[in-house]
Amino acid sequence: MGAALRRIQLGNALSAFGNGFTVPFLFIYVAQVRDLGASTAGIVLATFAVAALVVLPFTGRVIDRRGPLPVAIAGTVAAAVGSMGLGLADSESLVVAAAAALGAGIAVVQPSLATMIVWCSTPTTRSRAFATQFFLNNLGLGVGGLLGGQLVDVADPSSFVRLFAIESVMFLVLGAAIATVRLPKVPKVEDAVPTDESAKGGWRSLLADRAMVQLCVLGFVMFFACYGQFEAGLAAFAVEVTRISPATLGIALAANTAAIVLAQFVVLKLVERRRRSRVIALVGLIWTVAWVAAGVSGLVPGAHGVATALLISTYALFGIGESMLAPTMAPLVADLAPARLVGQYNSAFALVKQMALAIGPAVGGLMAGGGMYVAYIVMLVVCSLGISALALRMGRRLTPAQENPLRVPTPRPAAARVEVKRVEVTPVEFAGKRERETVSV
Repeated sequence: MGAALRRIQLGNALSAFGNGFTVPFLFIYVAQVRDLGASTAGIVLATFAVAALVVLPFTGRVIDRRGPLPVAIAGTVAAAVGSMGLGLADSESLVVAAAAALGAGIAVVQPSLATMIVWCSTPTTRSRAFATQFFLNNLGLGVGGLLGGQLVDVADPSSFVRLFAIESVMFLVLGAAIATVRLPKVPKVEDAVPTDESAKGGWRSLLADRAMVQLCVLGFVMFFACYGQFEAGLAAFAVEVTRISPATLGIALAANTAAIVLAQFVVLKLVERRRRSRVIALVGLIWTVAWVAAGVSGLVPGAHGVATALLISTYALFGIGESMLAPTMAPLVADLAPARLVGQYNSAFALVKQMALAIGPAVGGLMAGGGMYVAYIVMLVVCSLGISALALRMGRRLTPAQENPLRVPTPRPAAARVEVKRVEVTPVEFAGKRERETVSV
């Protein structure tokens, strides 16, 4: 891993660490500590998604025209201001404004960092680079959440101010870390660094790319069926149907993070030489088993230990699937993108993720809140099987290099060919006779 990539990964890990201090406690902070009510807390959570949906359609073009570095730095500053604003805000309008700044900043940082990782890696090292990023993100979030839980006190608002101050500082550390990165003049993709003219028409080019469109559809179903259910539908199902306590739900979430942290590099060795479409299809099957386990956990209320084990297994299986996707999805987006549109493709995929994260909790919460638990599980089993079907269909459009650069044989240099020609030399005199010499070369 090069020095530039190490700085990017370190800064990213520290920002995730800071983010972990506040994410688990944001709803409680707004609703109870600031005494703004559950409805305002819901508006704040929705504001994150709305802010991301507003800025992401324009982020890709700016990255491709100006480069990812200034965009990433601007995003970290906005996120730092928003985070500190949340810690100090004491009214609904200020809390919502701060949440908008934080949500927009994080949304801008994500595709910028992804583009920087693409520029600082090669097709053969890219899977490991993105797997490392995902591993460090989850490790940082997990450690930050554990430490934040020790520092926070619901009866003491100043303890939450400290948490948001730590998060704000970590975003500034990320900005400082990437500001010192010397990006290569030519990203290690097919073409040179994009110019203003070459970055035009990004959305038109992207929508004409059938493989990328299929990947976006696949990504939406994937994020909807997994990440979009953690905060609402699955949590409601676990508490209302499986009847586990909130503390046990925290253990299940910890099992998800532990599965990612423990399995990431083991899984990487198993999947980095496999076809990406097949790996994604396998993730769909693993998540199908996870959702079936969740459904069964609601059918055995009398055997509480079995039900709890099944639900914790659901979260762990999701983690294993996520660790398989980390070295697969982001590198595939990069390998599908023309060099002049790497930022556009990364931003488009981030936009799809945010749409799924906005719609997923709403649908899951509505179905779980309305008592439609059987329909809820059936819907997500179908979505998981759909992931497998969509992945295999997308695989038909991928080139061998896009499926897996490590499996593409390196062409051998052609052997030098020595040609033998008969060259006739002009007549010479020898012993009084004229003879024509023939020399073989």
